[in-house]
Amino acid sequence: MATTKKTKFDTFTWEGLSKQGAKASGELTGASVALVKAELRRQGINPLKVKKKPKPLFGSGKKKSKIESKDICIFSRQMSIMMSSGVPLIQSFDIIGKGHDKPAMQDMLMAIKGDVEGGNTLSDALAKFPLQFNDLYCNLVNAGEQAGILETLLDKIATYQEKTENIKSKIKKAMFYPIAILAVSFIVTTILLLFVIPQFQEMFENFGGELPAMTKAVVFMSEWLQQYWYILFGVLGAAIFAFVKAKQKSKKFRDLLDKWILKLPIVGNLMTKAAIARFARTLATMFAAGMPLVEAMVTVAGAAGNAVYSVGILKMREEISTGTTLNQSMQETKLFPNMVVQMVAIGEEAGSVDTMLSKVADFYEAEVDDAVDGLSSLLEPIIMAFLGVVIGGLVIAMYLPIFKMGQVV
Repeated sequence: MATTKKTKFDTFTWEGLSKQGAKASGELTGASVALVKAELRRQGINPLKVKKKPKPLFGSGKKKSKIESKDICIFSRQMSIMMSSGVPLIQSFDIIGKGHDKPAMQDMLMAIKGDVEGGNTLSDALAKFPLQFNDLYCNLVNAGEQAGILETLLDKIATYQEKTENIKSKIKKAMFYPIAILAVSFIVTTILLLFVIPQFQEMFENFGGELPAMTKAVVFMSEWLQQYWYILFGVLGAAIFAFVKAKQKSKKFRDLLDKWILKLPIVGNLMTKAAIARFARTLATMFAAGMPLVEAMVTVAGAAGNAVYSVGILKMREEISTGTTLNQSMQETKLFPNMVVQMVAIGEEAGSVDTMLSKVADFYEAEVDDAVDGLSSLLEPIIMAFLGVVIGGLVIAMYLPIFKMGQVV
């Protein structure tokens, strides 16, 4: 059976000349020197020297850490402050890059700086890192460069990212608490059934009397788990692995999951408000940047955070391209509350759609905060009751025969 050899990518350092004849240098990832040179020529750079970047010796060098969305958010705010203070673009990258704690961020910012010095626009340089800078980010930066208001757009991007990160952290907070409690209760229950119940079981065998039905059930679960624990953990591990892989690989599964989440009680309401807030905040930001509505809707759909809303926004785009107003297309999707549609309609009449969308975003972001607080308050007693029934039930089942023994004595 033939095996496919996996292509190995390395980091190469390069020096060359831009289209304007200026010296440029930087780093690029590729499979070989020839392919890196070809990529540089495609970017308009004449490569003079390309060599493989040496790897640090064992035990030397800094450990690379993953670049998170929070890092990009902080970087955006730093760039906004520096450029509004009159610091040149290249110098801003120098200051932020060299002063960053994460080596991965340092390398990325220095590579972007090298591209800009080589004659590329900032938006083109950012687009080479799609995992960190999405289409929305690059489109807004490009709009700022074209209009000569880059510092203003960077401020809007930073504000947008801060609001978006706040919503994400709120939702994660709401989801993490119950999942953590359930995981701890599963571990505690497993420990009791594997190690504690067998000790009681030996004592019950010497007791000789008829065990209560509740105790018999717990003893049966303990015996089964001792014999077939690998089946339970195997099935559980396989289910989690299959879920994660399906979510990563299957778009249909992700879309179905997004659809189910919106239908869940309490949680569905929270996710709906979060999706509306993201839609309003993203579209308001792109409107303020002067992006055409039809063009902006593609990016807004990608930033919605839920497949149901993404599909609905793309349908809105088709209707808008045929002459339908934004508020009419929103109404036809049946995904937006009447209040949101009416505010957008007023914004269209007054020529202040971005202002109205910002107000909608502010309102729904506050609603998400309140929903998270309400969900936490509701879940606490439910989780405590659940733990009481599960853990308390096991303890009671073990002590029932002891109480019976005391009555006999």
